Order: sequence, then structure tokens, then C-alpha cells
Amino acid sequence: MTAPQVARAGSTAGADTARTGTGRSTGTGEGAGPSAAARDTVAGVVRQWREVHPELDTGPMEVIGRVNRCAALLQQAEDAPLRRAGLSRAEFDLLGALRRTGHELTPGELARETFSSGAAVTKRVKQLTERGLVERRGDTRDRRVAHVRLTEAGRALVDGILPEQLAYEKAVLSALDDDRQGELSALLGELLSRLEGHMQGLRP
Repeated sequence: MTAPQVARAGSTAGADTARTGTGRSTGTGEGAGPSAAARDTVAGVVRQWREVHPELDTGPMEVIGRVNRCAALLQQAEDAPLRRAGLSRAEFDLLGALRRTGHELTPGELARETFSSGAAVTKRVKQLTERGLVERRGDTRDRRVAHVRLTEAGRALVDGILPEQLAYEKAVLSALDDDRQGELSALLGELLSRLEGHMQGLRP
């Protein structure tokens, strides 16, 4: 599912109150109106695909498409405090990794902590060093190894932004009550754990 497909489907999403190819209802039950899931943009995309390929099971698209769409929208929203501080999400993740681990990290360790490539980390470290937010020093025993740490300015920036960032994210998620957020967190945690353990075997 591509972004243009999602955008084009937005105006027709509300029409999708039929059952999915997996036999799951997109409504809230007999006598009830359509659920929120039946009105979202992914529902419109799924409906269109079922018209083109009615024989296919669109169940995976309903889950993965919604996860991807939510991720894109949430990132746009939650990045607002970071933009005001002149930081990208990737830069904040790097600073955050140094702050939460509490010690120096090598670029390789930062790449693992932030799920980034080595080249991307090298670029971000350079930019953050120029801003005085991190320091880089060479290893005394191996000149090929570097260590990165937060400066006082970097630590103050992270500690200043984090409460605002968390408050903003809480407001974004307020459409779900605490119990539903807990359920969603548990389900996503289970999915993530399984994917992290088995994705290698699923690759073609």
C-alpha cells in the first residue's frame, strides 16, 4: 500500500462496512454502526483491492497498512517539539541513546541503539558535534575506534525536551483511554517481539 493509494482512498473509506476477506467483520456488531476501523483510509484501500482481487485475503494489509499509517501520522505529530528545538527525530534518538545509557557509545553501538546505518550515525554525530551537543574522542588503544558522549549542553537539551515530548505524545494518544492504550501496547509488544525473533527467517 502506497501513500498515494491511502490518500486517494480517504474520501471512500466510510463506505467500507462489508466483511473482510478473512471473515472478520469491520463493524461493531449486529445493529451497531460502522466501527472506526471501517471509516479509516486503509479500509478504503482494502475495499478497492477486494474489488480488484476478491479471491485474495486482505487481512495482513488491514493490520500492516494501519500500523504503517499510524506510524506516519504519529511521527508527524510527535516531532513538533523536536522541530521547535531544531532537532530531527533521528538526532534526538541519538542524543536520547547517550542520555538513557548514561555512558559513552561508539558509532557502531549508536547504530544498534537507534536502528540506523553506520553512515547515517557518522553524519549525525558530525552535525551534533558542530552544534556542541556531543563530543567525540579517539580510543587510547585503537585509533580506529571513536567514543561519543553528551556535552553538558546536550544533556540539558535532552532533559529539557523530554517532558514536553512525552506530554505531547500523551495528548496525541488521548483518543484511546488508558486501558485501550495498555491493550494496544501489549499487542504491539508481542508482535514486535515475534518479528524481531523471526523476521530473518521470513526474508526471501
